[in-house]
Amino acid sequence: MSRAAPSAFRGRSTVDGVFPEHRPRRLRSTAALRRLVSETTLRPRQLILPMFVAEGATAPRPISSMPGVVQHTRDTLRKAAVEAVQAGVGGLMIFGVPANRDATGSGAVDENGILNVALRDLRAELGDSTVLMADTCLDEFTDHGHCGVLDDRGAVDNDATLAVYADMAVAQAEAGAHLLGPSGMMDGQVGVIRRALDEAGHTETGILAYSVKYASAFYGPFREAVDSQLKGDRKTYQQDPGNAREALRELELDVEEGADAIMVKPALSYLDVIRLAADASPVPVAAYNISGEYAMVEAAAANGWLDRERTILEVLTSIRRAGADMILTYWATEAAAWLD
Repeated sequence: MSRAAPSAFRGRSTVDGVFPEHRPRRLRSTAALRRLVSETTLRPRQLILPMFVAEGATAPRPISSMPGVVQHTRDTLRKAAVEAVQAGVGGLMIFGVPANRDATGSGAVDENGILNVALRDLRAELGDSTVLMADTCLDEFTDHGHCGVLDDRGAVDNDATLAVYADMAVAQAEAGAHLLGPSGMMDGQVGVIRRALDEAGHTETGILAYSVKYASAFYGPFREAVDSQLKGDRKTYQQDPGNAREALRELELDVEEGADAIMVKPALSYLDVIRLAADASPVPVAAYNISGEYAMVEAAAANGWLDRERTILEVLTSIRRAGADMILTYWATEAAAWLD
């Protein structure tokens, strides 16, 4: 006995066989149709540009593992920031690269430290025309490269680090940041920062919490970008790449402590976690398309193995499709121009 044809292929007979009644290709036949029925939007306002500014730099310093990305001078940072805002990019995340480091990362809380100076520069230049964000973490500022201060055994001291984060957060708010990005994965960091901001009168300064940050191999190029002094790894505070339920617990805790938005980092290897976060989060969800993901695409494109523009847009679309409301990406300015 012959097996019945699937319902999608039942229909009128023709000389060539069974005529398909369902033709999804109809809605793909022209660019206008494809645009009309597109399920996922990718707009410049959803992109955030991470930027590096180096203390004492007299010219932009190329980052060899991230072609096209540089450590800016204060002047070139301002120019590149204006360009990004004019392109329609939704926000800027600023990282400082100090000339000198110490065990406690004191440059992070110094009002004359490179990150706080750069924030003041940008707030004066741009006002409220963009969302100015600051990396609220010590790793760029410590001589050991960890995201917190160390105890006498050389381990990261969670609670001692929180006290420094509180001071750092107030300094960044006073320098003009609209949103702070605590990325150190210390327990209780969001609550401590929220209280410190409120007590200092910065009740309008928001927190974009790096709630779900994995101990990833894809951070390698970023270490070059900030001249990281890290020896070893951060597995005692960043998450195990195999864990997903843990991510939801971290997210819930950060929201309870006062996070205004949360982040998943990295993005491409954790699209499933982005979807989990988007389904569970009562606040906006960001995802960080990180340095290693950027470097892989750039290397493949440079070798002629990938169509660069199509690949970049596919990467960013996949992150949006997974559920991210906003994406931190080093392609933000360039992609914004393509999208317009």
